[in-house]
Amino acid sequence: MERTSDDALLSLALPLDGIDPLQALPILAEQAPFQMLMDGAPGLCLAAAGTCQQLELAGARRFELAQRFADLTLSRLQDTAADSPAQARPRILLRFRFFDQIAEHHEGTDVPPGVEAVLPRWQLSRQGRRGWLRLNGVVNSAADGRLLAEQLWLKHERLQGAMPPVEPNASPNRLGSSDPAVWKQRYAAALERGLDLVNNGELHKLVLAVRHTIKLDDPFNPLPLLNRLRRQQAGSCRFLWQRREGDVFFGASPERLLSLRSGWLRSDALAGTAGEGDDGDVLLRSDKDRREHELVVETITNQLQQMGLTPRRRRQPQLARHGRLTHLHTPITTQSEGIPVLTLAEQLHPTPAVAGLPRRQAMAWLRALEPFERGSYAAPIGWIDRAGDAELRVAIRCGHARGCHLDLTAGAGLVRGSIAERERQEVELKLAVLADQLELQAMGRQTSARNRSIV
Repeated sequence: MERTSDDALLSLALPLDGIDPLQALPILAEQAPFQMLMDGAPGLCLAAAGTCQQLELAGARRFELAQRFADLTLSRLQDTAADSPAQARPRILLRFRFFDQIAEHHEGTDVPPGVEAVLPRWQLSRQGRRGWLRLNGVVNSAADGRLLAEQLWLKHERLQGAMPPVEPNASPNRLGSSDPAVWKQRYAAALERGLDLVNNGELHKLVLAVRHTIKLDDPFNPLPLLNRLRRQQAGSCRFLWQRREGDVFFGASPERLLSLRSGWLRSDALAGTAGEGDDGDVLLRSDKDRREHELVVETITNQLQQMGLTPRRRRQPQLARHGRLTHLHTPITTQSEGIPVLTLAEQLHPTPAVAGLPRRQAMAWLRALEPFERGSYAAPIGWIDRAGDAELRVAIRCGHARGCHLDLTAGAGLVRGSIAERERQEVELKLAVLADQLELQAMGRQTSARNRSIV
């Protein structure tokens, strides 16, 4: 579905310092069905609500068509604050699905489109203490423009007034029912087959995911969680995408698919995981984790080289700590040479850190072995701005809430030499971390305590 208009697109903006977009999102949205948050604080924090223009589609050309939509929409936009700083630029917001098409055996399930691209009605951005409020709208007369200006001023005044804070220590989510045995039973058979595939050489790597479904007593509100994660996972990018009321995808991604700033591209190779009790020394000495990590680094580097680019990388991985988890991390940088950002994203997605190698065969096996539709798990989420800068994160460490129904998804990479019990423990640890962050004590604390003794 695409919504465009031959009328003019007008974008108005005002500086609005000292307002936290995360805290302001409920007022910014005022119950608008569409809401979005990308919180990289202390870097850029961006909140958005409502739709001015949008695109939804699936298929093999989704990256190309989303780029075309972004270019066309932003080129039509008449920006009355064109000299505003980079953080205030109008943005196209993007959420992709992991697979470009829905598998036949999942048709009819409630999964997101192949890509959603949105020029939001409202955009509130902040970096440091400096912030900007922006309103985008369709106009066909001077009266329409005056009405937009009035709406912007009224919202500006309201956001400057007293706002009820989002309490990071709000009451825990009450657990209705949760049965970990369900995902463990399904994972056991898939894990056995996946290990056969990597050990016999048919695949170099396969990243099998599991989904744990939880029923809550009350609808889930992700904002207190995202606020808490600013302290617990400061190095991650917190995100939220609410397609419609009661349907919210959220998380804290430690992995950058790519960022583009003034023609310089950066991508993160993030693979190899350790939990509490490992200060990183064991992880750095692990032959299995180092091989798994190097596969990801080499693949990203080769994919960028195939685009005619000259990527640079560190010789040795760094340690990246995100809450209770530690990962091997290698940043990869290159000049983009003018290649459209979503062309680069299509080349990189999915990385071996979330799919496997060879990519095509691994994707086919994921379809066969995972008994659920991934949706937006491990897919790109982020934005493109008018200057061509972009930020796309890999949507991991995430949950999908639909009313009182909550899905948590996590995965682990299988390579030659992987041990089934250790891979199951890694997945269980990641799910426990998610549950602890959500304050689902009935599940999370029992599980995490068990993992602290075995990781």
